[in-house]
Formats: sequence, structure tokens, C-alpha cells
Amino acid sequence: MAEINGKINVIVDKVSGQSKNGGEWQKQEFVIETDGQYPKKVCFSLWGDKINVLESLKPGDAVKISFDPESREYNGRWYTDLRAWKIETGAQSNNTGFTPPPPASNDAPASGNANDAFTAASDNGDDDLPF
Repeated sequence: MAEINGKINVIVDKVSGQSKNGGEWQKQEFVIETDGQYPKKVCFSLWGDKINVLESLKPGDAVKISFDPESREYNGRWYTDLRAWKIETGAQSNNTGFTPPPPASNDAPASGNANDAFTAASDNGDDDLPF
């Protein structure tokens, strides 16, 4: 199980068909775009009755997707499917699965600029660099 946050980018049309045993199946894919410095577009699929969840969503909606990745081999090539099994709407979309660094210590300047912290330390004569 994995989770990812982002915003709905595209909702693809439904696809349906007949299985080998005569049952019907439905599938619908959608794409989200993650936040962050390097946003990624990620395509997910929903199967069966779960596709009804997409009826209330539109591009730009913030979501949190719970999914299972699955890969399979066909004719010597591998294909990966990200099967969504839960979609939460209104999710904070600023988390893409990594933990941000801890807040700066009390010694660092309030501006949050890493260069300011370096300058503040060197201005105090606290460094022990040989040059």
C-alpha cells in the first residue's frame, strides 16, 4: 500500500468489456500532478464500482490517493499498473511522500535562507576553517 497527494489533472473516459468467463468489467484512469519543486504526473486506474468516485471530481481538485502498485510481464516487457482503492478529497496536496527537513535550529536566522545561516556563523568567528 502506498499513498500520494496531488491535484486531479485529467480524468480519462471509462472503458468496459467482457472477461474470459463472461463477466463484465469497467476501468477508468485518471492523472494527478504532485506538488513540489519537480511536479510529477502519475496515472492511476480504478476498477469496477470504484469508478463512481470520479463522478464528483474535476481537474484541479486536491486528492490523496491510496493505491497498490502491480507489475506484470507480457512478451518480455514489464507493465506497471497503479490501482487506486481509496480517494480522499480536499487533501493537503503539498506532501508527495517524502519527509521535509526539520526546522532550522534557534541559531539560524529567521529568514530561512541557508546562506544566511552560513554567513551568521562566519560573522561570529565561530567557524574553525583554516582560511
